Amino acid sequence: MKSPLLSLPGAVPAEGVDEGVAAHYGDLFREQRALADGTGFVDLSHRGVVTVTGEDRLSWLHLLLTQHVSELPVGEATEALILSAHGHIEHALYLVDDGTTVWAHVEPGTQDELIAYLESMKFFYRVEVADRTDDFALVHLPAGSIAEVPEGVVVRETAYGRDLFLPRADLESYAEEAGPAAGILAYEALRVEHHRPRVGFETDHRTIPHELGWIGVAVHLQKGCYRGQETVARVQNLGKPPRRLVFLHLDGSDVHLPVHGTELRRADEGPEGRKIGFITTSVRHHELGPIALALVKRNVPVDAPLVAGDTAAAQETVVEP
Repeated sequence: MKSPLLSLPGAVPAEGVDEGVAAHYGDLFREQRALADGTGFVDLSHRGVVTVTGEDRLSWLHLLLTQHVSELPVGEATEALILSAHGHIEHALYLVDDGTTVWAHVEPGTQDELIAYLESMKFFYRVEVADRTDDFALVHLPAGSIAEVPEGVVVRETAYGRDLFLPRADLESYAEEAGPAAGILAYEALRVEHHRPRVGFETDHRTIPHELGWIGVAVHLQKGCYRGQETVARVQNLGKPPRRLVFLHLDGSDVHLPVHGTELRRADEGPEGRKIGFITTSVRHHELGPIALALVKRNVPVDAPLVAGDTAAAQETVVEP
């Protein structure tokens, strides 16, 4: 779905998963600084929007999600995962309940698969699941923003800012009032700075929540009765995850950033050393320079200098080994 805001001056379309919105509007670092200062907004209208209505919506979702949502207070934001039977991450949902409806935004293009799974689990519960992506566009206001929210718009408020489920027909008029616009690259740079994982970037087919620091954030350990819960409990109580998320400071002299999937090796083992991980997201930050998130094997020393392809990288611990 192509955003009408791509017609704004300077807009450069994003590519890949984020196709449909702007990568930037001509000045990446200015846009980052604006978001960091609590001004402007980000067009995230390419993300999927899913709603669940009905009397049993919270108790039903509680059985399917990794998060404790059976008594979710009205207006309180939370995150939740859907796992495979083996505990691998399939979906991340960013939720809020408005008193009659649970609203969730998900990764672009994943809503059909998510809804198919939810529909298969309805049984006799009094719930209705709907794809509202055509009707509602997600807009992000950064932390500290004093921008007004139109009356009646559902808001999901977090420490990182507010997500607005804005009627898609109002997107252009809202942009005129809420500017300046910042692209998805600025949003991603702040996401990496805050060590926040994203499905499809920090995950692959075998990622479990413990590897990314999602325990406690999106996974509630005092509940069961969801698919994959046995793996979560076993790793939490009896073992350690095979990999861990790290934050990397990259050599700023390189012109090109290492792309997603670039292999990581220990610097002291040379170019023929064994692969110990891979880059998941790399960005250029307005203050920190080139930075990245990566997954590495759990037993890699936390102070070991790394190399991403040909780029030197110094790691900071996100998930403890």
